[in-house]
Amino acid sequence: MKAVQVLIFAIILFAGILAAQTALDFNDYFVNKTMRIDYYHVGDEKYEAITLDKIYQQGEWAGSEKNLIDRFNNGRYYVKIYDMTSDKLIYSKGFDSYFGEYQTSTPASKGIQRTYQESALIPYPKNKILFTVESRDHDNLLHPLFKQEIDPNSVDIIKEPLGEGVKVFDIVKNGDPHVKVDLAMLAEGYTASEEGKFKKDLQEFSEILFSLEPYKSNKDKFNIHGVFKASEDSGTDEPTHGVFRNTVLNTTFNSLGSPRYLLTEDNKDMRDIAAHAPYDAIVIMVNNSRYGGGGIYNLFCTFTTDNQWHAYLFLHEFGHSFSGLADEYYTSSTAYNDFYPQGVEPTEPNITALLNAPEIKWEKLITPGIAIPTPWNKAQYDSMDIGYQKVRQQLNEQIARLKREGGNKSEITKLEDKAETLSRENAKEMDKILHGDKYFGKVGAFEGAGYSSKGLYRSMLDCIMFSKGKKPYCAVCENAVEKMIRHNAE
Repeated sequence: MKAVQVLIFAIILFAGILAAQTALDFNDYFVNKTMRIDYYHVGDEKYEAITLDKIYQQGEWAGSEKNLIDRFNNGRYYVKIYDMTSDKLIYSKGFDSYFGEYQTSTPASKGIQRTYQESALIPYPKNKILFTVESRDHDNLLHPLFKQEIDPNSVDIIKEPLGEGVKVFDIVKNGDPHVKVDLAMLAEGYTASEEGKFKKDLQEFSEILFSLEPYKSNKDKFNIHGVFKASEDSGTDEPTHGVFRNTVLNTTFNSLGSPRYLLTEDNKDMRDIAAHAPYDAIVIMVNNSRYGGGGIYNLFCTFTTDNQWHAYLFLHEFGHSFSGLADEYYTSSTAYNDFYPQGVEPTEPNITALLNAPEIKWEKLITPGIAIPTPWNKAQYDSMDIGYQKVRQQLNEQIARLKREGGNKSEITKLEDKAETLSRENAKEMDKILHGDKYFGKVGAFEGAGYSSKGLYRSMLDCIMFSKGKKPYCAVCENAVEKMIRHNAE
């Protein structure tokens, strides 16, 4: 009994020490400005390194002054800031990166090294700090990757005014950035004459965001800033179509070799433009009608504005970038190899390797009495959707070839219309299969997620992170988004 009492006392004491360590007063360590730390991330599948580039002092700090430590344990990397005087952790943030995705690609596996520029935004420190970046190993354990002492009073810190030619439109304004989620929605591929279209699109996608829970119930916790800088050309690069455009953010389809993956590697230009507004998250609206987008956790998301799936694209990709949600689909081709190593629990909140079944990370949300893992009509779903994916790929390759070769425009239009019709019809058929399952609407563990048909599980049969259409987040995804909103808005 005495041993138990000692153990309880030790636990209480440790909890008290931990609370004392994590109770931070923003004003003890920071001023209300932003420090932007630019660095280069270089390597291949087996090697990576970071070198510091430039440091900037920019506008007011947009993030929470209360939640300075990130406890989500999500993302392949973590920025951690330590006060040099006390060695105390005073700020942290998990994130994914373009480089982290490149590491899982075929060129990286062949030892081809690439360099990507990245940025860390932190509240501006009062005193010297130790800036560190940690990366995860194969087992998802964090290890030190880089560290650098930074003196906030250094004359080398750049304090120049922001560039000209950028307009900001406050579409939703609910108050102080410290207690709101601030979105910077950037214009990409809009010419000067298309400024009106940007403002119209900005309004439309703001309404789309607040049509879905939990954003709808938390609209008062958001500020939305439209950030416009005119591009020379309209649209975006489409390399497989032989199309290249001069745009302010240099987005491109075929990122990492995936035809529909739409990203930008021009981090500096993106950050320079976004800096005209306070922001917790960056959304890049690409003025184009082709289906495509992308989302990287705590970096940015992209989507094309004029595709028939534009609402789905935005909400799906924003789920990645804002809340660190994983893709739940597994039948589509991707640019990744071994993105989720077998036998390792993913850090993302909405998929699991189910290593400790029947225990599961979303235990509190599980439908009472449901089997873990949960059976479903997977064979029928896989057969139909995999067949569609093959047809879609053939059509897209045919369209791309004709466009590169300057083929007949009428023939190209017919093929594009056929592809769009097939996409709609397939989505309807897939919905029928899912809705017809006896476990539809239940929370369990359904095999097939994270680009893997076997070994990874999602919480519900359907979700906007799983399939196209006008549909909600599943219960687990909605819960994760809600937590992220609170973290940024407290």
